[in-house]
Amino acid sequence: MSCMPTVALFCKSISSTVTSMLKRLFDLIASLFGLLILSPVFALIALSIKLTTPGPVFYRARRIGRYGLPFTLYKFRSMVVDAHRLGPGITAHGDARVTPIGRFIRRTKLDELPQLLNVVTGDMSLVGPRPEDPRYVALYTPQQRAVLQARPGITSAASLAYRHEEQVLSGPDWERLYRDDIMPRKLAADLAYLQHANVWTDIALIFRTLLALFPTAISKRT
Repeated sequence: MSCMPTVALFCKSISSTVTSMLKRLFDLIASLFGLLILSPVFALIALSIKLTTPGPVFYRARRIGRYGLPFTLYKFRSMVVDAHRLGPGITAHGDARVTPIGRFIRRTKLDELPQLLNVVTGDMSLVGPRPEDPRYVALYTPQQRAVLQARPGITSAASLAYRHEEQVLSGPDWERLYRDDIMPRKLAADLAYLQHANVWTDIALIFRTLLALFPTAISKRT
């Protein structure tokens, strides 16, 4: 009987390892497929950025990933060059650093597509807590830092719930609003997700994200 707790712990460890392997396999296959079929969209967005604003096509952001390690996150550049030196690490409503084409790709979330490359390299997952700027990770409580045990994701329950976050962040105290109210709520949602995350919950969140991004197209079919 004394062996039972050890056996249960071993079985739990095996189950966790298998779940992690399946999640990584799903991420890799889905992201490679996504890069393949979306390559024309990548080309069109890249051309639009080059024709309308000076500077590189991609923006390389420093973010904090799994185990608190920094990594380079890729986005289509939606702001002026060196925007990270001209303001805070999050974007408020009406931010003057956002370019005209940037407003469109941010609103449609197309600026996030290059993060499929981060998924391929293993820095990110399709679903997981959104990677945060180091300046805000430094404010996490010990309990909130538990989100750093997972690979950050392109989408999550928290990012889905706050997909219009940029519109909410307005007024003179918008950064305090993010730091003291929105960020803790998002972290709480991410921590709740991690308690029961698996491939099927990931697929459900990806489907919900697609529905949220294309509500007009979906409504026309129904």
